[in-house]
Amino acid sequence: MKKFLIISLCLLFFASGCTRKDERVTIQFASWGSKTEVEIIKDVIKDFEDKNSDIKIEFLHIPQNYFQKIHLLFASNTEPDVIFLNNQYLPVYANAGRLLPLSTQGVYDKKVLEALSWHDEIYAVPRDISLLVVYYNKNLFRKVGVTEPKNGWTQGDFLAKAIKIKEKTGVFGISFEEEPLFYLPYVMSEGGSFFDIDSENSQRALGFYADLRKKYHVAPRREESASATMAQMFLQGKLAMQLSGRWLTPKYLEDANFEWGTVEFPAGSAGSIVPLDASGWAISKSSAHKDEAMRFVDYLASREVIEKFAKTGLIVPARQ
Repeated sequence: MKKFLIISLCLLFFASGCTRKDERVTIQFASWGSKTEVEIIKDVIKDFEDKNSDIKIEFLHIPQNYFQKIHLLFASNTEPDVIFLNNQYLPVYANAGRLLPLSTQGVYDKKVLEALSWHDEIYAVPRDISLLVVYYNKNLFRKVGVTEPKNGWTQGDFLAKAIKIKEKTGVFGISFEEEPLFYLPYVMSEGGSFFDIDSENSQRALGFYADLRKKYHVAPRREESASATMAQMFLQGKLAMQLSGRWLTPKYLEDANFEWGTVEFPAGSAGSIVPLDASGWAISKSSAHKDEAMRFVDYLASREVIEKFAKTGLIVPARQ
C-alpha cells in the first residue's frame, strides 16, 4: 500500500507539470566570437558552472552588428551583467556611468590597462591585446608580379600595390569596414584621433579611406561585398589585402588554400603607428548580481582559461 501511494504521488507530481525550481543566480554574458571562440566560451561556461553550483550563465552570442545590439540593450536598460568590450567602445559606456569600476588580479601589460581604463579607473578586466596588421595573399602578389609588402612601407606604397593588383586581376586590393576599429589606423597614421574626429588630420585620413572605395575603387563597396564578410572575401581570393587582427589567424591557418603573410600597417604622414586593439570583460553597473558577475569575470581572466584561448592562436594574452 505504501509503494502504491508513493508511485501515485510521483505520477501526480509529474502529471501536474511541477518541476524543481532552479535556485541558481543567473548571470547573462554577452560576447561576439567565431566558431572557434564560441566553442571555447561554451566549455569555459560549463567548467565554471560545475565549480560554482549557485550560478547559471546565460550566454548571449552576438556574431554580427555586436555594438549596435549592445547599444540597444543599454538604451532599453536590459544590458547583460557581463559584457565583452573593446577599447574603442568602452569609453562610451564608462563615460555614461553604465559600467562598474573594477580591479585586476595578476600582472597585465601596461598599455592594455590604459586602453581599458577611463579617467584612471579600469572598467574591463583584460583578455587580449592585439596589433592590427595587413594580411595579404602571397600567391596573388607573385602571380601578378607585384612586390610583396614589407614592414616600413608607406601609404603611397600600399595604394600603388592595391591599384596595380586591381588593374591586372580585377581583385580588390584592400578590405573596407565601417567599424571604428578599422578606420582608426588610417586616422592615427595622419596624426588624427578618435576623440578629435573633426580635426583637419582626422578628416584628411577619413577622406583617403573613403577614396579607397569611391575614387580608386580598390576596396569593395557595400553592394559589391553583399552579405560576405571581409574574411570570407579574402579566403575566396577576392581581396589581395585585409586589415584585421590576431583573431583571424586560426581561421586562415585552417581554411586558406593559398599562402598568406602579414605586414605592419603602412606609415602615413605622422609616421609608423601601432594600431592597438584590446578587449576585456566589463560588468554593468546596474547588474543585480555584481558579486556573482565578478566571480565569473575572475574565472574568465584566470590563467587556466586564458591558456585555452591562447593555445588556439586566437589571442595574444594581455595577462603576463
